[in-house]
Amino acid sequence: MYVVAVVPLLIWIYLLVARGGFWRISRHFSTVAPRSDPAKRIVVIIPARDEAIVIGDTAKSLLQQDYRGSIHVIVVDDGSTDSTSNAAAQAAASIGASARLTVISGAPLPPAWSGKVWAMSQGVAAAAALSPDYLLFTDADIHHSPDNIVALVSNADAHGYELVSYMVKLSVATFAERCLIPAFVFFFFKLYPPAWIESADSKAAGAAGGCLLIRPETLKRIGGLETIRSQIIDDCALARAVKAAGGSIWLGLTRTARSTRPYGSFAELGGMISRSAFNQLRHSYLLLAATVIGLSFTYLLPPLLLFSGRATSIALGAGAWALMSIAYAPMVRFYGLGRLWCLCLPAVALFYAAATVHSALQYRLGRGGRWKGRVQDR
Repeated sequence: MYVVAVVPLLIWIYLLVARGGFWRISRHFSTVAPRSDPAKRIVVIIPARDEAIVIGDTAKSLLQQDYRGSIHVIVVDDGSTDSTSNAAAQAAASIGASARLTVISGAPLPPAWSGKVWAMSQGVAAAAALSPDYLLFTDADIHHSPDNIVALVSNADAHGYELVSYMVKLSVATFAERCLIPAFVFFFFKLYPPAWIESADSKAAGAAGGCLLIRPETLKRIGGLETIRSQIIDDCALARAVKAAGGSIWLGLTRTARSTRPYGSFAELGGMISRSAFNQLRHSYLLLAATVIGLSFTYLLPPLLLFSGRATSIALGAGAWALMSIAYAPMVRFYGLGRLWCLCLPAVALFYAAATVHSALQYRLGRGGRWKGRVQDR
C-alpha cells in the first residue's frame, strides 16, 4: 500500500523539477521587447468553415495592426454553409481595408487531406504572389491585439526562429470554461514543455495553431504542407517537421491574442477534447490504457489516499495533492481565477480521461475527429 501511495508524490516531484519547468508560465512569454519597425511583409492565412459569427472581428483585428510593414489577409472559405465570406469582406470594407483582404472559395477536399490543412495549403499558394517574409496562420476566432504581429515578428527576428507560435488566451467566461480551459493549457504544456521545444538538444516539438508564424522558405524546405496533409493535430505535426529539418522553433503564452469562441457547456468542451485525443495517442489502445492508468496515479490517487485510514498514506496523498496544486497555481492565476480552483485538478483530470476514452470510442465507430460535419480521423 505504501509503495503505491508514494508513486504520485514521486511523479509530482519529477514534474516540478525535471519536466522543463512547464508549469512556470512566467518563463513562457517572449522576452523580446516589440520593435516598432520590423517592416516585414506578412501574409495572414485564415482557414474558415462556418465562422460567420467570429471571423469579422478576427479580420478587423488583423487589418488594424500597429505595424509598419505590410499585412495582407487571405481567408480561405472551406465549404461554409453560412455567410463566412461575406462577414470577412464586410468587416474589411467597414474599416476601408478591402484591398488588403482576399477571400478564396476553397476547392473540394481531396483524398488523404484534412480539411484545415487543405485550406491552409490553398492560402499558401495564393500568398506566393505577394512574396511574404512571413506567413501567419491563425484561426477564425482569434482577436489579435494591435501589437501582436510586431511581437511575433520581433521574437522571430531577434532569435532567428523559423517558427513562432503563441498559445492564445482562451475564454473562461462560463463555468465549464473555468473548470476545463486552464487545465487544457496546463496539460498541453506538460505534454509539450516550451523549454524543450526551444532547445536544439531536445527532439520535443510542438506548436499552437491558433497563432503560428513561419518563414515561407522554411515551409518549402520541409516539402510544404503536403508533408502533413493528413494530420488533424496539424500545428504540432508542422512543428515536428520544421525541427526535424533543423529549424529552430518557439512556443509560448501571450496576452496579445485571445480566442473569441465560447464554450457554454461541458459537452461542447468534451467534444473539443475528444476530437483529437485518440489521434494524439496514435490510435493505440495500449497507449490509451497507459494514459488512463497514468492519469489515475497522477491526479486521482492523491485525494483518494486521504480516505485510506493510514497516516502515512494520507500524508503521501496530501503531499502529492499539494505539489499538484502548486504546479497548477500559475495557470490558475494567469486566467484570473481564485486559489481554490487549484484544488480542482483531480476532478478535471477525470473529465479529460473520460473524454479520451470517448475519443477512442468515436474512432472505433468511424466518427473520429468529427468537426463541422466532417469525419477526419479514420
